[in-house]
Amino acid sequence: MKWRLTGRFLATVVLVVILVTFINIFVLISLLIAQSALNIPIFHNTETSAEAFTRLFQDEITELNNHVTISEKGKKELDKKNAWIQILDENGKGIYNYRTPNGVKKKYTPTEIVNMYKYQEVNVNATVFMSEKNLNQKRYSYFMGFNDPYINKHVLSYDSRNVVQMFKVGSIVLILLDSLVALFIGYLFSKRLTSPLNTLIDGIKRMANKDYNINYESKGIYKDVFYNLNNLSFQLKSSEMERKKLEKMKEEWIGNISHDIKTPLASIQGFAEMMKNTDYNFTLDEMREYAEIIERKSLYMNEVIKDLNLSTRLKNKKLLLNRNYINLVTLLRNILIDTLNDTKYSNRNIEFQFSEETIKLDVDEILIRRAITNLINNAIVHNDEDVKIIVSIEKKERTQIRIKDHGKGIMKDELEIIFDRYYRGTNTGESHKGSGLGMAIANDIIQAHNGEITIDSVIGRGTTIEIHL
Repeated sequence: MKWRLTGRFLATVVLVVILVTFINIFVLISLLIAQSALNIPIFHNTETSAEAFTRLFQDEITELNNHVTISEKGKKELDKKNAWIQILDENGKGIYNYRTPNGVKKKYTPTEIVNMYKYQEVNVNATVFMSEKNLNQKRYSYFMGFNDPYINKHVLSYDSRNVVQMFKVGSIVLILLDSLVALFIGYLFSKRLTSPLNTLIDGIKRMANKDYNINYESKGIYKDVFYNLNNLSFQLKSSEMERKKLEKMKEEWIGNISHDIKTPLASIQGFAEMMKNTDYNFTLDEMREYAEIIERKSLYMNEVIKDLNLSTRLKNKKLLLNRNYINLVTLLRNILIDTLNDTKYSNRNIEFQFSEETIKLDVDEILIRRAITNLINNAIVHNDEDVKIIVSIEKKERTQIRIKDHGKGIMKDELEIIFDRYYRGTNTGESHKGSGLGMAIANDIIQAHNGEITIDSVIGRGTTIEIHL
């Protein structure tokens, strides 16, 4: 996968470089052809070259009193160019000189003229060009030398067949060299660009294998991707830790529930076997006492099973709410009366406060009763008998129900999981063991009504639970 990604990118870079090279060659050849055909100065400035100046200087050569000379304008141009001129007649004899240096010959043979122009074999410190002037049906040749170290000339001779062959070979070599250079540069560039991608791929594979200990440095063009990958790794790691913690709680909860169900079931089974055995002659009062124990244990088991069923339906959003407008003040008052009528809680100090007599809301009365009952029972069973519990309700922007006590309080680490399923408070007494789903059920019911439930607690100062509907 890594080499395939790098190879594809590398091939793209090489193809682009080769294409650009061919385009550059095509444009260069086109410009050269245009310059040659149209005589447009594309690759040099518009200033007249030394050779062109020599060729055009014939306009400044004139005849005066049967003597060949140059115009004043021509002399000024020669002075400006730091150049000299020597005019020859048809026999190669010098007939006019201007600014010619020492050592210039007075007469030339045809071979010397050719050498003077072509090979610069005379002892002069100048670059010499040659042209001619037709004047009064006579042809005059002239040398023009430029005392400028930057002006040079070279005579080139070549075989066109060799040039074509060299062009073919050179083109192949150039393409190969360009390809190798492009391949090398493309490899370095693509490796630099794809290396972070390979790191990202490795990170994703590690997360797929549940290895969430990933923390890459966020830099380069992929810094946002690395940042999001680190963030995803952190979230997955947190979720995995939460899952393991929930799994552990679930296992502990199953063990506790199994034990809690096994105990009343053993009592039911034991008393039933005793009542069935003909060896025992129980009195009517004894039979009623045993039947009462069996009933109480059965009711406890039935309550646990109902909690399991209700929790599952709430969790899976399969519980339909039977909404009606009811007076929550009346509902809360009835809940507290029923609680205090229970012999287990008859001596509890519970106070009820309300801002107005009627506060109506569209809710499922049975589920809201269940949620508030669970919360009140939670405050009762986790505190001493003399702790005062205040239940209040008031109407603001939303209806607010508060359950407050000044009891033992709840530790911070328990506050974070108190509404989780399978959590059972550490301060619960032996006589108050239940399914461990009471707080989770209450939270799910409030959320099903689009409400919110919050809890605030300080060790030794008490706990406050607020419901907003």
